[in-house]
Amino acid sequence: MAEILVDKLKEILKEGKLYLNEPMKRHTSFKIGGPADVLAVPGSRDELINLIAYLRQEKIPFFILGNGTNLLVSEKGIRGVVVKLSSLRNVIVEGTKIIAEAGASLSYIANVALVHELTGFEFASGIPGTLGGAIVMNAGAYGPEMKDVVEKVEVLDENNNILILSNQEMKFSYRYSILQEKEWIVLRAWISLERGNYEEIKKKMEELNQRRKEKQPLDYPSAGSTFKRPPGCYAGKLIEDAGLKGYSIGGAKVSEKHSGFIINTGNATFYDVLNLIEYIQKVVKEKFGVELMPEIKIVGEK
Repeated sequence: MAEILVDKLKEILKEGKLYLNEPMKRHTSFKIGGPADVLAVPGSRDELINLIAYLRQEKIPFFILGNGTNLLVSEKGIRGVVVKLSSLRNVIVEGTKIIAEAGASLSYIANVALVHELTGFEFASGIPGTLGGAIVMNAGAYGPEMKDVVEKVEVLDENNNILILSNQEMKFSYRYSILQEKEWIVLRAWISLERGNYEEIKKKMEELNQRRKEKQPLDYPSAGSTFKRPPGCYAGKLIEDAGLKGYSIGGAKVSEKHSGFIINTGNATFYDVLNLIEYIQKVVKEKFGVELMPEIKIVGEK
């Protein structure tokens, strides 16, 4: 990146941070990924808005990053600027509503809800991502999804205007929202919950997290469920029935604990995971005629 760009970014990010040639494996749950030309961490909402306006004006490519829990990044890295929202994590409570910024982790929001005895967000307590990413993909667990609790979402549109979208305007469906079709960035969201009992909420969160520990390979780096659930069946069951439980390519392996997860056994490369994804898709298609679609997002130069 040219010096002039770096100087300008430093000027914009007075409270934020800037890293050059930053390895993305440090910022993804898969622990895989080469360098981003620039990693920018805005220190405030205004810095984020000003940063995005500048990048768009100069036609500099950028990628928005939350916790990196749903990403597979190429070893060749990401060109342009990766904008990490980890500092935008303010959460406030107004009655039975929680207003949270895009970079707030779902586990933190769930704990805020617990402290204020608000029920309805327990399902998200163990999802290892941020609110922004969860809204974009309508994340869910054990039944409920973000669409069930999100009342409205504030976004920055492609012309740097701030819009408020209602739940209906978000067009939520299974692992989908309208934001996947737009160059819009989540700034914050209003989450509508109900009054509950502290002990009951805590118990439900503990039960869900225990189920997660028992069924998911949390001891290894992964990006969560690798594939979306096909209509009428489960990806993990199809993969297991295809005889692929424990199958590996290089350091990437189909988890023996849950076949819906591909794990990094320690030295998996981008291509190990990518080749394993493609092999699973091929075998499942041949055996059952079902096309598995990745739930994880694949980014960077191939």
